[in-house]
Amino acid sequence: MTQINPYLGLNGKCREAMEFYKGCFGGELTLQPVKGSPMEAQCPPAMENQVLHAMLQNGSILLFGTDMVNPKGYQNGSAVSLSLNCSSEEEIRKYFAYLSEQGEIIEPLKDQFWGAIFGCLNDKFGINWMLNFDKSQAA
Repeated sequence: MTQINPYLGLNGKCREAMEFYKGCFGGELTLQPVKGSPMEAQCPPAMENQVLHAMLQNGSILLFGTDMVNPKGYQNGSAVSLSLNCSSEEEIRKYFAYLSEQGEIIEPLKDQFWGAIFGCLNDKFGINWMLNFDKSQAA
């Protein structure tokens, strides 16, 4: 099955952000620092402890992150929206509460015309999340 996997540019906050997301979603987090990687020789020494590549995986959840900056410079992660389709009302409420801590709620969780519970927020790292639970899934 084809998937879209979000990749977050976190400009020096990758380790902190990925640990935060692991606290919410659980799973296994792997972090590859610049030091010891094939990219080490191409980076200034000050970057050796930054994260070249991070991967958080738990079941069907797969989230990537990095501290690396593209050639045009850093662009805040809020330019990326992550859509999280939840499997239960309990799950959406749990994830929404956790992700909104120290963040900004844009649209609180509420029933929507398309038959779902939906809410939108920016987390404390500036990442925009859209959470959706299709109520027709409830047994």
